Amino acid sequence: MIRLPLIVITLLVLTLVLLPFQLIGIVFDNRLQRIVPHLFHRAVCAVIGIRIHQVGHCAPDRPMLILSNHVSWLDIIVVTAVTPVVFVAKHEVARWPLFGWLAKLQRTIFIERERRQKTGAVAREMGDRLTGGDTVVLFAEGTSSDGNRILPFRSALIGSVHHALGNSTHHASITVQPLSLAYVGFGGVPAGRALRNKLAWYGDVDLIPHMLDVLRAGAVDVTVSWGPATAYDMSADRKQIARDAERSVRQMNAAALRHPTGRPAAPAPEVAEPVPGIA
Repeated sequence: MIRLPLIVITLLVLTLVLLPFQLIGIVFDNRLQRIVPHLFHRAVCAVIGIRIHQVGHCAPDRPMLILSNHVSWLDIIVVTAVTPVVFVAKHEVARWPLFGWLAKLQRTIFIERERRQKTGAVAREMGDRLTGGDTVVLFAEGTSSDGNRILPFRSALIGSVHHALGNSTHHASITVQPLSLAYVGFGGVPAGRALRNKLAWYGDVDLIPHMLDVLRAGAVDVTVSWGPATAYDMSADRKQIARDAERSVRQMNAAALRHPTGRPAAPAPEVAEPVPGIA
C-alpha cells in the first residue's frame, strides 16, 4: 500500500526539480531540451522498477528515424531512458490532463491519423525535426498491440525521410533503425502471454486504472532490441522501408520473448548491454 504513494510523491518532486531546466532548454533551443527528458525517464525507471536489458545499441548516425512496435504507455519511459528522442503521438494525447502537458514538454509531434490531409504536414514536421538534430521515434503499427504480436507497419509517415532529404543541403541520406520492445517480466516473474496482456495498454483499456495496476505490481523487465541501421537516400521506397523494419522487429521480438535474458544459446548475438544506472 505504501509503494504507490511513494512513487507518486517521488515522481512529483523529480518533475518539479527538472522542469525549469527543460523550459530553459526549449526557450533557448539548446541541448537541455533533449538531455532533461532522457535523465527524467532514467530516474522514472529506477523509481518504478523498470529493468531494461539492451540487445545491440542505438546507432550513432544522424539524422535518425527509429521505427518501433508499440505495447504500452511504458514504451515512452523505456525508449527515452535508453536514448534522447522525440515521439510521434495521436493528437488526443495533447489534450490529456498532465500527460498531454508532459508530452508537450518532451516536444512530441502530434498527428491526426483520421485526417489524411494532415499526414503531409506531420511528415514535414518530422523531417524538420530529423534534420534539426532530433532522433524521432515512430510507432509504425499506428496503434498499440497486446504485447504478444507485431501488427503491420504503416508507411505513410515514413515519407518524412524523403521530406528531410529534400529540404536538407547537408544530408544525402537518413538512417532508419528498427526497434523491438518486448516485456519479459512482471512483478518479479517471467511474463507469459497472460502477463504481457496485463502490461499492454491497448483497445478500450482506461489509462489511469491500468497505470495504477502496473505501478502496484512491482518490477517490470523489458528487452530492448536494436536492429540494423540502414541509410536511405531519396530513391528509397517508403513501403519497402516499412516492410524491412517490420520484418526485423518481428524477428527481434520473437527472439526476446523466447529468450527473456536476451541470450539465446546459438548463434551468439551481439553483446547485450544493460542501461547504466538501471537495474
